Amino acid sequence: MTGYTATVTVRLKHGVLDPEAETTQRALERLGFELEDLRAADRFEIDLSAEDPDAAEERAGEMAERLLANPTIHDFDVEVAERE
Repeated sequence: MTGYTATVTVRLKHGVLDPEAETTQRALERLGFELEDLRAADRFEIDLSAEDPDAAEERAGEMAERLLANPTIHDFDVEVAERE
């Protein structure tokens, strides 16, 4: 088994109200920054052992589907890297 770090990024789907991002965007604009849109996200880094990167990604994706994200309102991405 090889050690991997899976990074799961969870964010609200487009169209779902994101008050944290809206507040932050307004504050950035008041500071003089120009931006088109801003979305808040949560990032989870999971250290795990797996046979290969695909198995690690599958396990992390299952974790996201079952607990880390609510599939009704969230999208998520999983990235896997081998631990050194």
